[in-house]
Amino acid sequence: MTVTELERQVELILRGVVEVIQRSELESKLARSLKEKRPLRVKAGFDPTAPDLHLGHTVLIHKLKHFQELGHQVIFLIGDFTGMIGDPTGVSETRVALTKEKVQENATTYERQIFKILDPQKTTVVFNSQWMSAMKAEELIQLSAHYNVARMLEREDFHKRYHEQKPISIHEFLYPLIQGYDSVALKADVELGGTDQKFNLLVGRDLQRAYGQEPQAVITMPLLEGTDGVRKMSKSLGNYIALEDQPQDMFGKLMSISDQLMLRYYELLTSQDMAEVKAAHPMQAKQKLAELVVDRYHGAEAAARAKNEFVQRFSEKEFPDEPDARVLLTAVDLSGQAVPSIGLVELVSRTKLVPSKSEARRLIVQGGVEVDEEKLTDPNATIPLTAGRQYRLRIGRRKFAIVEYKAS
Repeated sequence: MTVTELERQVELILRGVVEVIQRSELESKLARSLKEKRPLRVKAGFDPTAPDLHLGHTVLIHKLKHFQELGHQVIFLIGDFTGMIGDPTGVSETRVALTKEKVQENATTYERQIFKILDPQKTTVVFNSQWMSAMKAEELIQLSAHYNVARMLEREDFHKRYHEQKPISIHEFLYPLIQGYDSVALKADVELGGTDQKFNLLVGRDLQRAYGQEPQAVITMPLLEGTDGVRKMSKSLGNYIALEDQPQDMFGKLMSISDQLMLRYYELLTSQDMAEVKAAHPMQAKQKLAELVVDRYHGAEAAARAKNEFVQRFSEKEFPDEPDARVLLTAVDLSGQAVPSIGLVELVSRTKLVPSKSEARRLIVQGGVEVDEEKLTDPNATIPLTAGRQYRLRIGRRKFAIVEYKAS
């Protein structure tokens, strides 16, 4: 059966998507776009609250890329005005406002990084200060009149803070209103956002109706898990891959993720055919993913070098001359045991190459720990120690340690 252009577009747009509000509206907009040969105006907003982006931030940018590949008009909105308010989503107290200078400094780095993915010739970059700084007081009052406090308090974070009697500043109510008004100012047909942005995205639909516009379709994207495969990618959690990481580090971090997480990264961060990815050997598929990502942010030559270094150092099980850590254990460390031994979790933790014992336990269970080239998967295992002997530990794919026990 021949796939129509509409079906082709819908299939690519829905790849990795969590929710579409409303799908029928999106398909209607796409059909009209094809009939009238008028690209849809597709918007995604980013507040420049930090200077560096990581792969988690790029989930939305890749979805913008999909729209761009389909011939639609992509609008990358930098929220330099909303950035000075601070997004209240998911926070338990009022954010500290950033200065205008800091927001503008961060915004400059965003422009440099996003064009590693998006085509600069086909991307419209706008700043919401362009219309918000010019808005008169009476216009802001009129905007505020289109929403009520009861609706605002339906937001989970506001609702929780209100019932816990934690302060909510009036300016925080302005954040979703201004984000919504951005869609009015840009006459957006579609807006993209993370699942945590759903309330703000729906405000945009409501305000477009209030201002006499056809409401935008809303597409929510998942929050990308970090390299631990569990928690949202975050710099504070140490499970992130920054766009400006060194090529070797970026390649190594991608090779350290689980096979299941690899598929998710492929789905959300590339346009590769998922059937072909699943048919490939997991190690080859993971190397291809790492190559693709490093190539995108550092170029083909850097990707080739990173791959060659990884293959030489890790695939051949070459233990480095200078490991990442050296640990010396003594009888004092082992509480004077008659038969010296140490729990595997404790042993891994002593290297300080993992942030916690729980992380050490998780790595062991997932097969990410080797002692003298033997993979150990029992977190309750105990390692007998011999005086003067060195034990070689591989922790994950990229970290190495030597542990030595001395009887006195």
